[in-house]
Amino acid sequence: MNALSPRPEPTGSTECRAPTSPVPPAGLVPSERILQGQRSVAIEHNGSIYRLQATRQGKLILTK
Repeated sequence: MNALSPRPEPTGSTECRAPTSPVPPAGLVPSERILQGQRSVAIEHNGSIYRLQATRQGKLILTK
């Protein structure tokens, strides 16, 4: 015979709270710092050249 233990009553203290001020991820670099007022910049990575471009709609495109 297998006896089951009764479940504890919920206490109501299980609410989850979001942090009041989000912490930016380590290594976060604003795009303005990378672009420095330009619409596009070249980035060298592992021997290849990539182009990071800001669009008129405010989006970023990274191409090889």
